Amino acid sequence: MNPTNKTGSNHPSNPKLDEVTVSTKPIFEGKVISLQVDTVKLPNGQTASREIIRHPGAVAVLALNGDRMLVVDQYRQAMGRTEVEIPAGKLDPGEEPEAAAARELREETGYAAKSLRHLRSFYTSPGFADEIIHLYIAEELEAGDMALDEDEFLEVSEITIEEAYQLMDQNRISDAKTMMAVYAWDLYRTTGRF
Repeated sequence: MNPTNKTGSNHPSNPKLDEVTVSTKPIFEGKVISLQVDTVKLPNGQTASREIIRHPGAVAVLALNGDRMLVVDQYRQAMGRTEVEIPAGKLDPGEEPEAAAARELREETGYAAKSLRHLRSFYTSPGFADEIIHLYIAEELEAGDMALDEDEFLEVSEITIEEAYQLMDQNRISDAKTMMAVYAWDLYRTTGRF
């Protein structure tokens, strides 16, 4: 049994390459992720082990305020430093991605968007994790109050496209979702399309 396609669409698969799950051994169940080891039957009939991280999915928001993009600077323990990122966060159980995008934007920046559109959904590390991020663009922003979690500390700022590229050159922006958002924003500015 293979997991459900989390994008919600019917992407064709190549049956010649499909692996069939024979057994699953839970290893760890955390607040955000779980880890399991699957034994799979390979296309040649042999078996192999696959270490899989399960994640509930997440959203990220390319929030544009005129010719500036909203970003947050926050400490990332896994990296051992702060990182400049677009607003983002995990889906709550049963939460629709668009609702989560609006919630995360409001919580992390204080802004609400009159226009919120889905751009793309992408997997972060399909070799070992099922985390999918739904990227949205938020426009026509209205300022409000932030509502951070009690263990969440960040600074919000607005940057130009030139500043975004400078931060990428300095490795202050180095996560895939934010880099993808910068490239999408640049494409949008030059072509009017994503």
